[in-house]
Amino acid sequence: MWQLARVITRINRFIGRWVSLAVLVIFALLLADVVMRYLVGTPTIWTAELATLIFGGYAVIGGGYLLAERGHVNVDIFYGSMSSKRRSLLDILTWPLFLLFVGVLLWQGWDIASDALADFERSNSVWKAPLWPTKALIPVAAILLLLQGLVRLWADIRVLRGLPTPEDVFGKPGTPDSTEETAQEVQR
Repeated sequence: MWQLARVITRINRFIGRWVSLAVLVIFALLLADVVMRYLVGTPTIWTAELATLIFGGYAVIGGGYLLAERGHVNVDIFYGSMSSKRRSLLDILTWPLFLLFVGVLLWQGWDIASDALADFERSNSVWKAPLWPTKALIPVAAILLLLQGLVRLWADIRVLRGLPTPEDVFGKPGTPDSTEETAQEVQR
């Protein structure tokens, strides 16, 4: 089980790091569009649309990475002041909402992707950009997010039981509150 959790976390981190480079591609495409439009005087028909498609893939596939790195937004007014055990308990209690979200994402994403793949869907623009690769990423991203969510659930259960949660297996731990930091400093 440890190995499986480690592999899931590594896959999500690997994908997240590589997909983050897509921002550079998007930047280059939009820069080329500006150069062509204002310096050459001939706008391109494909750069903005391709940048949008790349951003769509970038946004959807990064969910598992964000969960492994605890990069999602929390309401820190309440969550940040809780101890690690209380945060873990809250995460466990809200896990059914996560499961509902990912279930709908997987279900609807599968429908969208299968329809796009069946027709090799293209955009209605002059360029006729292929949409099916971006849409095919939706169920893949949902599966990666679900798997990382299961790893995170296991980590939260381990935190409640007072067991260690190594970062290479479970992803980034929650930030300790000030009393936990003080206790760790006293132990040193």
